[in-house]
Amino acid sequence: MRTITSRIDTGSAPYQANRQAYADLLDTLRERQQWAIDGGPGRARSIARHRGRGKIMVRDRIDLVIDDNTPFLEFSTLSGWEQYDNSAPGAGIVTGIGLVHGVPYVFIANDATVKGGSLLPVSIKKHVRAQEIAEENRLGVIYLVDSGGAFLPLQDEIFPDKDHFGGSFYRQARLSAQGLPQLSVVLGGCTAGGAYVPALSDEVIMVRGSGRIFLGGPPIVKAALGEIVDPDDLGGAEVHTQVSGVSDYMADTEREAYGKLRELCAAVNQRRIDDRQGWLDWDEPKPPLYDPTEIYGIISADDRIPFDATEIIARMIDGSAFSPFKPEWGTSIICGFARIWGHLVGVVANNGIIFSDAALKATHFIELCEQRRIPLLFLQNTSGYMVGKDSEADGIAKHGAKMVAAVANATVPKYTVLIGGSYGAGNYGMCGRGFNPRFLFAWPNSRIATMAADTAETVLVDIRRGGLKGDQTSDAELEEIRAEIRHQYETQSDPYYATSRLWDDGLIDPIHTRDALGLCLALAARQDEPAPGPGLVYRM
Repeated sequence: MRTITSRIDTGSAPYQANRQAYADLLDTLRERQQWAIDGGPGRARSIARHRGRGKIMVRDRIDLVIDDNTPFLEFSTLSGWEQYDNSAPGAGIVTGIGLVHGVPYVFIANDATVKGGSLLPVSIKKHVRAQEIAEENRLGVIYLVDSGGAFLPLQDEIFPDKDHFGGSFYRQARLSAQGLPQLSVVLGGCTAGGAYVPALSDEVIMVRGSGRIFLGGPPIVKAALGEIVDPDDLGGAEVHTQVSGVSDYMADTEREAYGKLRELCAAVNQRRIDDRQGWLDWDEPKPPLYDPTEIYGIISADDRIPFDATEIIARMIDGSAFSPFKPEWGTSIICGFARIWGHLVGVVANNGIIFSDAALKATHFIELCEQRRIPLLFLQNTSGYMVGKDSEADGIAKHGAKMVAAVANATVPKYTVLIGGSYGAGNYGMCGRGFNPRFLFAWPNSRIATMAADTAETVLVDIRRGGLKGDQTSDAELEEIRAEIRHQYETQSDPYYATSRLWDDGLIDPIHTRDALGLCLALAARQDEPAPGPGLVYRM
């Protein structure tokens, strides 16, 4: 592989302006991430009450379980942002991947300082997404349970449908059946449907005095049977560990429970993070030749001004060494081979709009990676496929469809990062959420929508003009329509709007992308080789 020669002038005025603009984006990201940790209406009182009961905060709980000095890759920290009157920071649940005795696990942990740990629709979506990650990456799941169950005022959005609350139990049962450990520590309430999280687990630990499991809590028992019963007598740790057998172990404190959990994890017979199976090419990792923080000055502060994806790649890959594929053809897409934390990957990155030749080039490259069993990394920054008379005559629809089909049928691990715009069918061809990348992360400058706000404004106003009421629409009404459309698209394409709804697995600082991808690739390397697809390379 050849070393990329950077053309960035880090002393130039445009670079410095871009860097300052990105610093503002990062300030916003960190401020909102802190909101997820300790913000929200009335949250200070809830946190004080939680700690007053001798309980540990949710992320500190995870820290007490995972190995010392190892990372925790948190998912969707800002889920729920600006939903539910901003009263559900992080959707009241923390999910992510951490190591226990060197073995990676997915963690699903309730935050009882957010609505008492009750689960909102977005909480269920986040829970289910974490289980999907566990299944695809062959990971056990650790549940740190402290929840009041479903948020009853929104029961119609939580209870009956396929991926609602029942879907999480369905997945939990199937994960266990696949030999992926399901371990629960009950730290607070497990009420109604929430009782099935520990009940479906392989092994359960309950904390005496705070952990409780019951299908119907004291108010329901009183209403149904006229029976008045103490919560601990109904479903406390002693009842379920010594009498019912729902729990397997009892601990006097949270810290004791986490020690017991680590003891259980030592006997699960799962592959360690460094237990590479050999099918994924690996070499000793090297840091990038260029400083990753230079990415901040490369990304244009004005998203209408393009930037070169090769410069981004140079600051993410090992030794900044890259072997480009067809570098002189289809240049609006960059394709090539590189390593990230030692793992060989095929990179597909946008240099803006996707033309027919670029779509064909990407299709050819994706097929090569599929045949050679090389994971794919998509770096999205595109306004979509080219439109216009010449492009249509050139067959952009069928060429774009080839690229989409190649992505859909690739069986090698796929990873996507939104480094800029993600518009229209370009989102699909570059392995957007609908094409099931194993992980999809986004940067705080990214945008995602069917089209940019100014384009949508023009299109929809022209449609109104050409419609049945076009002649009756005044200039003032058209201006009002323009303003409404622009506001809608600018709001809905915002990265925080997207991450709030779990359209990605989290907004991340660009300089953390290499490390996040390194962990994701290590998860794939410890798995058996995925079943190959057809494997034939069609020259385009």
